[in-house]
This record gives sequence, C-alpha cells and structure tokens, in this order.
Amino acid sequence: MSLDEATSAFLTAAADNAGDRPLWELSAPEAREATSGLEELYGPGPQMHEARDHRITGQDGGEFTVRVLTPSPSPTSVVVYYHGGGWVLENLAGYDTLGRQLAEKSGAAVVLVEYRKAPEHPFPIPIEDAWAGLRWARDNVAQQSEKTLPLIVAGDSAGANLAAVVAQRARDEGGPAVQAQILVCPVTDADFTRDSYLAPENQTTVTLEAMQWFWDQYLPDAAQRTNPVATPINAQSLTDLPPALVITAEHDVLRDEGEAYAHALQAAGVTVEHHRWKGQMHTFFSMVNVLPGSAEAIDLVTKRINDFAKDAATQPVRATTAI
Repeated sequence: MSLDEATSAFLTAAADNAGDRPLWELSAPEAREATSGLEELYGPGPQMHEARDHRITGQDGGEFTVRVLTPSPSPTSVVVYYHGGGWVLENLAGYDTLGRQLAEKSGAAVVLVEYRKAPEHPFPIPIEDAWAGLRWARDNVAQQSEKTLPLIVAGDSAGANLAAVVAQRARDEGGPAVQAQILVCPVTDADFTRDSYLAPENQTTVTLEAMQWFWDQYLPDAAQRTNPVATPINAQSLTDLPPALVITAEHDVLRDEGEAYAHALQAAGVTVEHHRWKGQMHTFFSMVNVLPGSAEAIDLVTKRINDFAKDAATQPVRATTAI
C-alpha cells in the first residue's frame, strides 16, 4: 500500500522547500533551524481551563520545563507526554496543539515534558529528565485534594522510547504507579538492518540515514546502544509492565522495531493493543490539523486514555514490583 494522498502532497511540498543538504549532514543547531516553524501549520489548540509552565530540576542539577495543560477543574487522569524529535529536535511550541487536543478530547491533564536535548545533553540525560518529569507529575498534578489521579505515560518516536523506558523504571523502582503506556512509532532498538529500515518506500520524513544521525547525537558509542535504558526491547524482563497501546505507521523505518516490542510485551504477559496505521509515515501522529491520519490516531488515543482512567477507577491502584 502506498502513502495516502495527504501525506504524498505534504512530502512533495516539503521537497520543494528543502535545503541543499539533508538532515544528517547538518549540525544539531542547523537541523533545529531547518525543521523549525512546523507549529505554524498546526494552528492553535483548544482553550484550556489552565495552561502553565513549570521549571523543574533534573538529576544533575540542570533545569528543564514542563507544561501542564488542564482541560477542566476535574481532570480524569494525568498523561505525561514525551515529544518526538530524535532526542535532538522539537520543543513545547511544536507539541502544544497536540497536547491541548489530547487534553480536551480525553479529559486528562496533559504534562508535556521538554527534556533537554542531545548532543548538548546526551544519553542518559533525556531519560533522567523524563523520569524527573514523571515523578514531578505524580507529586504535583496527580495528587488532588480528594483523590489520586491515574498516571499514563505516552510519547511518539524518541518520546515513546522515553515513555517505554520510564514505564520499566517505575516497575523496577516500585513506583510511581503507571496505569498505562501509549507508544506511537516508538524507538525500541538500534538495529538498522530490519526490513522496515531498508525499504525504499519508508524513507520519508525520517530515513535510515536520519536515524543513524539521531543515534550518533544521542548515544555516539554504538556498543552502548544495547543498554535497555537506551533500547527498551533489550530489557532483561518485560513482565509486570502496564498495559500498552502501540501504534506504528506502515511506511516508517521504525515500524518493525515498534511491532517487535509490542509482540515482546504480549509474550511477557502484558496486555497490548497494537495498530499499524495504513498509508502513514513516521511523523504522522504529531502533524495535527495537517494529516487526516493524525486526527484518526488522536481519536483512538484519547478514547483509550478514557478507558484507562475508567479502569483505574474500578480497580485498586496498580502495584509495582521491583525485580
């Protein structure tokens, strides 16, 4: 199956406006400049009951920002969302509209974590920031006056990698209790020989060369990339992890590793719902108000956030067991 019409049109327009050099020949600052401005395509998101930025401190003493988007005075859950961008690109501005849509459609408070980026802040700093963001959300957003809201971790691409890793860490360290994990086009491995990496039709917004470049910025020592803190598919055990919604895209170099992780979770006894989105490329989910596939996937994700919140309301707080 080929890319859908809207995606093909977007890629054609992007190619017409592309610079002289591909992403993987740029420095990180040059790449950020070359890929900036997409948020103008997304338009403003829905109004929130409250939208507030907070500065929090990472393990090394460095600071980063989280944005809390609260759709109503009584949110049903807390979604801690880690944005994509290969651990190098993107920021709160590029994900504000998506975060607001997730909040409005699900009724959840959405915490966007603007973890610090490689190569200035390489592995494991983004992971440590993601972990600090989850703990901060538990202490400052999930704790309501009369109840504790369920926590859900979510993300796309490199952000889904962070979400998967912090879900494992929460299990291993006995909390925070995570109700569910939502992983969209996740980075779970660093094996560039998988079929989806090599297929010509998958070389769209993120290519084989681009992913190699992202990894070189984030974790230059290839021998260290089997560390499960970098590649969650290599965890010693995947048992006792929270239920997972895994979304992959048909024309994505990361498709096979995302689906391999979904299968591995299921084999370990984790409840998994997987959807491969037909006709879509890697970054489709975050292209809110641009690609119809994004709207469809957002509708599914927000329905599942509602389902996870309802499940939490009828069950004891999910236990986590250190292993």
